[in-house]
Amino acid sequence: MGYRTDRRRRQIRKKGRLMTLSRPSGTKPVMLMAYAAPPATAALESGVSVMPFVAETLNDELAAAAYGQPANADILTDGGRQYALTDAAPVYDGSELCGWKLIAAGGT
Repeated sequence: MGYRTDRRRRQIRKKGRLMTLSRPSGTKPVMLMAYAAPPATAALESGVSVMPFVAETLNDELAAAAYGQPANADILTDGGRQYALTDAAPVYDGSELCGWKLIAAGGT
């Protein structure tokens, strides 16, 4: 485990919260710990975020559940709100996949 993975793990464990990631078909849901920064005041319009929802997570839970790579239209549930993934960027520590940056829209 490299420095980047260790630093990321500490941040997510300290500031993160449980979220669920599932396929649009509803199969293979996985609970994961993820960190999503609160929206900046400038990103709020009438109390609703106008920016995409971005969550940082580790690859640990996804690998353990054999979920595979997050894909477009996967459903990320955070505290009762559901977001549709629009992008998932892998995060590497050297050559090792250590996590994902999940970019989503929605929030219904």
